[in-house]
Amino acid sequence: MAAFSELNLEQYANFSTTVNVEDSSGTAINLSGYSAASQIRKSYYSTTATNFTASVTGVANGEVTISMTAANTANMTPGRYLYDLVITSPTSIKTRVIEGIVVVLPGVTQS
Repeated sequence: MAAFSELNLEQYANFSTTVNVEDSSGTAINLSGYSAASQIRKSYYSTTATNFTASVTGVANGEVTISMTAANTANMTPGRYLYDLVITSPTSIKTRVIEGIVVVLPGVTQS
């Protein structure tokens, strides 16, 4: 079962957070050869999505970073969304490691 976490994403600002992937005993999973993908959707059934940039940033210590540029957050309409993060093993096994709510907070300074 995936962990649950709520994220706040500020419109017009860069966003980045790191997720530590661990096994059931709390030991970091070695992510050698893994890839990652993460999306934001308005609902589970929405046909449109916004992608986070997702990458394995700490192979030996199980770190995956999801991020979005200020130019991309500027295109997000403020409100409540859903997201998840899926890692894919070298043998193509997909595992959802985290899911939750993203709240896009409106920005004032748009430069």
